[in-house]
Amino acid sequence: MSETASKAPGAPATSGDANRWKALVFIALAQLMVVLDATIVNIALPSAQVDLGISDGNRQWVVTAYALAFGGLLLFGGRIADLWGRKRAFVVGLIGFAGASALGGAATNEAMMFGARALQGAFGALLAPAALSLLAVMFTDAKERAKAFGIYGAIAGGGGAVGFILGGVLTEYMDWRWTFFVNIPFAIVAALGAYFVIREPEGGRNRNPLDIPGVLLSTLGLVALVYGFTRAESNGWGDSVTVGMFVASAVLLIAFVVTEAKVKAPLLPLRVVTDRNRGGIYLSLGIAIIAMFGTFLFLTYYLQVVKGFSPIKTGFAFMPMIVGMMVGSTQIGTRLMTRLPARLLMGPGFLVAAVGMLLMTQLEIGSSYASTILPAMLLLGLGMGTAFMPAMSLATLGVEPRDAGVASAMVNTSQQVGGAIGTALLNTIAASATTAYIKDHIGSATSKSQQQLVALEGQVHGYTNAIWFAVGMLVLAAVIVVTLVNAGRPDTSAVAGSAEGAEDEVPVPVVAH
Repeated sequence: MSETASKAPGAPATSGDANRWKALVFIALAQLMVVLDATIVNIALPSAQVDLGISDGNRQWVVTAYALAFGGLLLFGGRIADLWGRKRAFVVGLIGFAGASALGGAATNEAMMFGARALQGAFGALLAPAALSLLAVMFTDAKERAKAFGIYGAIAGGGGAVGFILGGVLTEYMDWRWTFFVNIPFAIVAALGAYFVIREPEGGRNRNPLDIPGVLLSTLGLVALVYGFTRAESNGWGDSVTVGMFVASAVLLIAFVVTEAKVKAPLLPLRVVTDRNRGGIYLSLGIAIIAMFGTFLFLTYYLQVVKGFSPIKTGFAFMPMIVGMMVGSTQIGTRLMTRLPARLLMGPGFLVAAVGMLLMTQLEIGSSYASTILPAMLLLGLGMGTAFMPAMSLATLGVEPRDAGVASAMVNTSQQVGGAIGTALLNTIAASATTAYIKDHIGSATSKSQQQLVALEGQVHGYTNAIWFAVGMLVLAAVIVVTLVNAGRPDTSAVAGSAEGAEDEVPVPVVAH
């Protein structure tokens, strides 16, 4: 049996660590900060662009620099957490993130801004897997684990939408710089709390030397992949550099897999991803995020450009989705996770989200928020919240304690890469459909007002075309979950995760106690 399983009956994380629920508060706060940062800057970007004199061609780097560093360094960050200890990695990540945020808020030119965003991404890549793996090693009791991951899943899913609200409030009433400065108190409180409260269980570190070839190959491969998709969005899929990035990424990532199969102490032990349950979780989560992130973007533009909502009103328009996620994650997911196999929560969850997305394909210029967007957001949030919670828990369950950090990093990697792919892919689909619609209809528009109407209709037509693709992605995610994730019933007593039995045993969505 693994260390996880052997410790379960009387492990310190279950019965001896009286501070584990206090620790959850600070872990959740840090996770909220990282997820907020992924969207809060989007609403502030137009103001920051004007103040810092950033060109239209370069403005994407405010988002891309963060995504490249975060996505490229996640596996390395997870391995550092396993080597240093998750608590230390968590605190260092928080302090570094606060410093990078201060630099971004004080930026006087575009180079300083891009550098600050890259630093935020780098420290986020250390912080995020450390946070999730701390939960994995501290909460081993079935019901407690369900509650802890329910809270974490709700924050991981809904935090991005909260970022739109906070970004709108700070940008409209204060200054865009506060979308950076707001991270500092979050980070300080979480770091102090973590330092004094978190007691990481002993014996879970991976003290093997760093796999330097693996670090280089994975980082360069993921950076090339993320950059390929972000470049495709602005320069097109046929652009020579875009194609070159995808080819380079494929070569580097294949070389990474070959290297990991051969080296003695791999950065990503293949046992972490070859388990059908964890592999299914990583794949389905990445595909679902493709649908979700692209839709965030379209709805933001639809509400502000087509419906004329202010940044704050747009932010609050996302509230039904946040409510849905909280209910799905903390009520439905938490209550049913110890009674049902994960696939019976995740599969239906993704399908409910797909129904919500299907409602959004009916969007028109005159669509009512109350009758179309509100129910669509509720269903999307409810479905994703229900699916996220067991996904977060099962993705780290059954791994050996020494692999907890890198397994957690894989959850974040699938989300980050999925987000980059979703934004680029769905934007490209929408732009192509918009261009074709305007080309077909602009001839019949004789006045300027009619031409503006055709342009708006073209935008909405582009959004709905892309949202149809997102519906397909969510259905595909549900199929993958039902096909691959075969975790046993919660009352099964076996717990997988041993080096010898990882291939044969099936991890269950609880730990026996």
